[in-house]
Amino acid sequence: MQPFTTLDGLVVPLDRRDVDTDAIMPKQFMKSIRRTGFGQNLFDSWRYLDEGVPGADCSNRPLNPEFSLNQPRYQGAQILLCRDNFGCGSSREHAVWGIEEFGFRVLLGTSFADIFFNNCLKNGVLPIRLAPEVIDSLFVQVEQTPGLRLQVDLPQQQVRCGEQQWRFDIDGHRKHCLIEGLDDIDLTLARTDEIERYEQQRQRRTPWLFEPVEGL
Repeated sequence: MQPFTTLDGLVVPLDRRDVDTDAIMPKQFMKSIRRTGFGQNLFDSWRYLDEGVPGADCSNRPLNPEFSLNQPRYQGAQILLCRDNFGCGSSREHAVWGIEEFGFRVLLGTSFADIFFNNCLKNGVLPIRLAPEVIDSLFVQVEQTPGLRLQVDLPQQQVRCGEQQWRFDIDGHRKHCLIEGLDDIDLTLARTDEIERYEQQRQRRTPWLFEPVEGL
């Protein structure tokens, strides 16, 4: 997992409430579990004017010019500005894989669905919850200021925009994992010595469990 400490990123707004995971990553693109190749189908039914086909090249598909992610002023954005209850619906982790592969490192909103929120943290994407009045203000600023950038400081738990700054909360363990770039597999491998000692102790205490079975 790519470590996260600070980010100075362009912001793109997605001014829709209750965006569910089927809108983020439609079900027809979920046949793979490789964790790659999902970025091109992020928000597929909103980004494109035709119907997407799993595994097809999206480079020549007609884009919806009204959708914010397709507009030239927002190209290269790494911060997605969201509304309430972002990521509701099913628990599909593919939604976060698509968000991360598209290039987003931070999501800003008032609230996120619980499973989606945790999936983000496990995959190197930082979901930040800010007060409704702050999010409303940021939507106005993004609209009025082309090229608006925000500074996100995870160690200090702050979002900054010029002279404005807002503090956000995050679980200490999740914060550590993001800063160090540790996913669940990395955390397990870091305790390899303890796991091996446990296995050796268990074999000594219950040796009959490890005896070969005749015929197998």
